[in-house]
Amino acid sequence: MPSFDTVCEPDMVEVKNAVENTAKEIGTRFDFKGTSAGIELKDKEVTLLGDADFQLQQVEDILRNKMTKRNVDVRFLDKGTVQKVGGDKVKQVIKVKNGIATEDGKKIQKLIKDAKLKVQAAIQGDAVRVTGAKRDDLQAVMALLRKEMADLPLSFDNFRD
Repeated sequence: MPSFDTVCEPDMVEVKNAVENTAKEIGTRFDFKGTSAGIELKDKEVTLLGDADFQLQQVEDILRNKMTKRNVDVRFLDKGTVQKVGGDKVKQVIKVKNGIATEDGKKIQKLIKDAKLKVQAAIQGDAVRVTGAKRDDLQAVMALLRKEMADLPLSFDNFRD
């Protein structure tokens, strides 16, 4: 029986490369000389450092450009709040989304069920497996999910025929 998995997983190697390229650009740019601007990646969290909110915004723009060049969807980034750190410095933690949250999985499942296609959707951990009798139905589900769940960077893995 044909099936596929709907997942939300970034390519962490490319995310790491984008962060490293951003750090390199921060080190070479003239407007960041002598400032505390910086960026670092730990596990699945990117920490932006700067002297002011404006500088954090510049660092984030550089990161977004580098991620776009490396074909990593910027919708994986989940911005946190700007925090004051000793003196006049600020930092912001950006989480890299990985996996489909439970409520998003339920939304996807309900969306597929309401579409009245002859397929079944089952939540399996942080992925949603869709099975059906016909390949065309599965492709229709893919198109539906791309259209309706535009706020999530979904990808479709493990397509079995």
